[in-house]
Amino acid sequence: MLIRTPAVAAIALSLSVLTIAQAPRALDKDAEKWVQSTLGKMSVEEKVGQMIVPSFQSTFMSTDSDEFDALVKLIHEQNAGGFHVFGGAEKVPGVLLNPTYGAVTLGQPLEAASILNRLQAVSKVPLLNTADFEAGVGFRIAGATSFPRLMAFGAARDEGLAEEAGRITGEEARALGVHVNFAPVVDVNNNPRNPVINTRSYGEDPAMVGRLASAYIRGMQGAGVAATLKHFPGHGDTDVDSHLGLPIIKHPRARLDQIELVPFRAGVAAGADAVMTAHIELPELDPAPKTPTTLSAPIIQGLLRKDLGFDGLIYTDSMGMAGVAAIYTPGEAAVRAVKAGNDVILHSPDDAAAFDAVVAAVKAGEIPAAQLNASVQRILRAKAKAGLHRNKLVNLEQVSAIVGTRKNLAVADAVSERSITLLKDTRNQVPLRAPREAQVLYLSVLDFPSNWRIAAPSRTFIPELRKRWPNVTAIELSDRTTPAEIDLVRAMAPRFDVVIASVFVRAGSASGRMDLAEPLQRLVNGFNRGDRPFVTVFFGNPYVAMYMPDLPSVMLTYDFYDRAEASAVKALAGEIPIGGRLPIELPGYAKVGAGLDRAAGAAAPWKMEKGKR
Repeated sequence: MLIRTPAVAAIALSLSVLTIAQAPRALDKDAEKWVQSTLGKMSVEEKVGQMIVPSFQSTFMSTDSDEFDALVKLIHEQNAGGFHVFGGAEKVPGVLLNPTYGAVTLGQPLEAASILNRLQAVSKVPLLNTADFEAGVGFRIAGATSFPRLMAFGAARDEGLAEEAGRITGEEARALGVHVNFAPVVDVNNNPRNPVINTRSYGEDPAMVGRLASAYIRGMQGAGVAATLKHFPGHGDTDVDSHLGLPIIKHPRARLDQIELVPFRAGVAAGADAVMTAHIELPELDPAPKTPTTLSAPIIQGLLRKDLGFDGLIYTDSMGMAGVAAIYTPGEAAVRAVKAGNDVILHSPDDAAAFDAVVAAVKAGEIPAAQLNASVQRILRAKAKAGLHRNKLVNLEQVSAIVGTRKNLAVADAVSERSITLLKDTRNQVPLRAPREAQVLYLSVLDFPSNWRIAAPSRTFIPELRKRWPNVTAIELSDRTTPAEIDLVRAMAPRFDVVIASVFVRAGSASGRMDLAEPLQRLVNGFNRGDRPFVTVFFGNPYVAMYMPDLPSVMLTYDFYDRAEASAVKALAGEIPIGGRLPIELPGYAKVGAGLDRAAGAAAPWKMEKGKR
């Protein structure tokens, strides 16, 4: 059954969000007075410090620890203007042959809020804190609401759900003390080999991306959190991960106006408070070599400020990414970024070096005082918009009442279920009509077995499948599976009544990989024989389906994690309707908008008496 909250149902989807701008959150007289008074009292060092945003991990941190002392030092010595909140990480061995340990963990909500409160108490000027909550606060913080990746919203095609997701993310972020969310991603993903955006994008229709992003902005900024359009001027048509290198986009301005810039214009019209610049080189806009957008005055001051009329905060992308860090030192990169027109330097590999270099550049006249003042004024106004001049602390007692509630989780469930796309079903086998007693072979097919620390594949799919069909034999395969093991799976498959393959392929930041090993592709393709039910469910990178064209039944989820797996099983069992539409083209395989409809069954097929196989 599809769960929708009254707030979702009440949203009018007929509004054209591309032409109706959101009214800016104007400052009252007291807030504006605080901004000017605070700015007037600041030294050069204090002003530059407002432009530097270091980071921390939101796992337990004692006040009496070297880690906390280092954060306090950034406030006392570099006058840090805010902090970026990450999840957590564990130490892992850098080994060959068995590099399967996962370092990434989720942060803790109460600890994130506690650390931010303690840092706010130390700082003379309120801190404007940021986070990458692209898929909800639960994307980084345990127990919070985690939404599917944005491409799932594109498949669901529901602006009401996008707005609700923005509102929920904003409310949960504010409960932790985060005031700026680096979302929505408004990149138009029109390159199947894009290794870093992929399912982080709403899709490849610029107008649709703009509509969903604008709805998300309305919801999140209505909850008091600044939305950030990223990655300007568009990271969708690249085949290089800017975490690992410097992508180059050679499109002329006319092409950018038709595709990449469309959702950015929509987001600016919707009142987005911030924009994040990308580590992407665009020689048609700025011919200077080795000059990504992050360091380009023609693109930032010309295209973004002048042509698009954006006057909000401009953040760099993480300055620790190879797109910049492999070319320039932290100090040089920071100075170039400020001179180009960025207001905030995010996550420098060396915050102290970035601070010292910008201070020196201001005092030497390389960075005009008027430019420095304009950036700091924008930062202070963002702080006043967030009400931080009145109250910079959060109530720790309220965190557990606001974050990860059942009402919020129901909206995330609705997005996930609405996004399920049945791309192909040549034998009309979805939903599965196998009786409860059927013998089911379940294959969990991975790109590679490492770094699954917070999203172990099939950990929800298998138990949910067994609730409906108890006789499940589950096997995990990956690029480390031997030819003999593949032959064994191939030989045993005919003994089963049903075969289900879940394919998990990531296009994740800094992984450098986005494919399924060819032996595994051949194995899965080879099950297309006879009339035995055989369904393949793709998690993550949807473009992988192009390389297995012989599959009889193909379902897309656009996501990983437990919610996507649970939704997929519900769809297979006929418990929810299927109606998602493909928000991208799969060249040579399926067009934008492809998808089959299936109604929820009056009686779940898996409850049927055992019949003919």
